Amino acid sequence: MTRPRIVLDAMGGDNAPGEPVAGALMAAGVLGVEVILVGRKDAIEPELRGTGNIRDVRLVEAPDVIEMDEHATEAVRAKPLSSINVGLQMVKRGEADAFVTAGNTGATMAAALLTLGRVKGIGRPALATIFPAAEGKLTMLLDVGANADCRPIHLVQFAHMGSAYMERMFGLQRPRVALLSIGEEETKGNQLTLEVHQLLRGSRLNFVGNVEGKDLPRGLADVVVMDGFTGNVVLKTAEGIAELLFTELRKAVELTPWNKAAGLILMSELRKVKRRLDYAEYGGAQLIGVDGIVVIGHGRSNARAIYNALKAARDAVQNGVLETMRAVGKEVPARGQPGGEAAAGDTSGED
Repeated sequence: MTRPRIVLDAMGGDNAPGEPVAGALMAAGVLGVEVILVGRKDAIEPELRGTGNIRDVRLVEAPDVIEMDEHATEAVRAKPLSSINVGLQMVKRGEADAFVTAGNTGATMAAALLTLGRVKGIGRPALATIFPAAEGKLTMLLDVGANADCRPIHLVQFAHMGSAYMERMFGLQRPRVALLSIGEEETKGNQLTLEVHQLLRGSRLNFVGNVEGKDLPRGLADVVVMDGFTGNVVLKTAEGIAELLFTELRKAVELTPWNKAAGLILMSELRKVKRRLDYAEYGGAQLIGVDGIVVIGHGRSNARAIYNALKAARDAVQNGVLETMRAVGKEVPARGQPGGEAAAGDTSGED
């Protein structure tokens, strides 16, 4: 297989261009990819001075930047030469295999839809992220922010995409699919989850029922689906709790000499736990359902997070994730039950 070409938005994120460039240099020569830095040359070139490891890194000019606080769709249309637009256009033209950014999430999703379009048969793309669970397990959560409001069929399609992704990327046979709700019983939840539960129950997926928020870290399912509003709250709450946990542990360790001694003994194990819970280890969320590989990192991404986002994009390219999603689009129900009946209130598989 030819070396994957990954476009990196060097102007995306709170720490751009320094951290994206540093992450690209970490990846160069290690991941077996070509990293194409897209952004303002006058801002990026100083970050490259004095670095010898640039054989696998090249630079493409994009004079405009979509800031983190700009209105997504308006900025995408007003700034066609932004780093986000230019990078995604390279993927569309076949000049790159994937796009990575830690920039404006809404703008990236809007630009991806406008430039790459949706996979045929998929009503809406979803942001999918890997969530660490007990005993070294990993659970895919989707949607975690692409769609605040969803129809039942959208969650059904998310479930199919997530299942196919986990099977393709992690070799899981018949991944366990669950629905996030307020109770394990199929009668619990709002109207959306009640309808989705019945649709998933009648699908060919390995549906294991509802799970509650407390169950996510327990690894009871390989894929957990939810609407994007709920998913985003879940993800950011988990990030906040992880940060609080390690801040309080650090304070406790420094409280007394005895605590410091115990902390030194436990340091290596604590570091392992921190790595498992750190968003930087997972690189970002993949926007699955668009007709291209797009990875969106955390706005605060440091060089290590950028490196891992590039690695996630590389793995998706090498494992044929896009081809897998296209196959899902051909098979997934376009509306309602697999037999073709429309779900209540659903008139179309796409909108």
